[in-house]
Amino acid sequence: QLGKIAGATGNYNAHVSAYPDAPWPELARAFVVDYLGLEHNPLVTQIEPHDGIAELFDAQARLNTVLIDFCRDMWGYISLGYFKQRVVAGEVGSSTMPHKVNPIDFENAEGNLGVANALLGHFTAKLPISRWQRDLTDSTVMRAVGVSAGHMMIAYAALAKGLGKVSANREVLARDLDHAWEVLAEPVQTVMRVHGVEKPYEKLKELTRGKTIDAEGLRAFVDKLAIPDEDKERLKKLSPATYVGKAADLAKSL
Repeated sequence: QLGKIAGATGNYNAHVSAYPDAPWPELARAFVVDYLGLEHNPLVTQIEPHDGIAELFDAQARLNTVLIDFCRDMWGYISLGYFKQRVVAGEVGSSTMPHKVNPIDFENAEGNLGVANALLGHFTAKLPISRWQRDLTDSTVMRAVGVSAGHMMIAYAALAKGLGKVSANREVLARDLDHAWEVLAEPVQTVMRVHGVEKPYEKLKELTRGKTIDAEGLRAFVDKLAIPDEDKERLKKLSPATYVGKAADLAKSL
């Protein structure tokens, strides 16, 4: 956070009138940094211009946007059955369908993050603006900062609660992966390019586009390719479930 003590116009006018020979910029920096514990902003107007606060709120909004996307993804994965939710005794999932276990924590988080971002967006657009550097509209707007923080705290708590109640549904994931052998068109055509096979994309497109392909069909296609046997065997050992690249290593590196 930035701070100032440079007077009504930011030029130390009154300070110099009282003590003309005092090193006011240096004294101001020492007071703001050492006493107030803030970063000194030497170029200000009647107020600290709020550029730093706007930057902070923009960063918070970007984080919230990432989390909104995550909430929506989790909602979708739960709807598809990829994640199971732990049933909580006494919790109501639906007002009319008692059997439902809705992803209410992710919905709660998404809603609160949206409200917070609406406020943060107004803060970042409004706070750096001041008529002739002297109006007080920022005072009214700053009173709502706590409201946005409150919505973010509720959202983060709901998101953590929701994540604590989910677990991967391995059976559903395995079933869907086993019905998606067409995803291996990517590694097959890539290896075809390595060995100079003509029109690899077109050949995989003809094999897979709009069609259902299984393990046997893909492996039969690989067997006919003019590529080294070593690469054929490597491709034939792949499955949708094992075609993950460096995903595990990247996740562990976080």
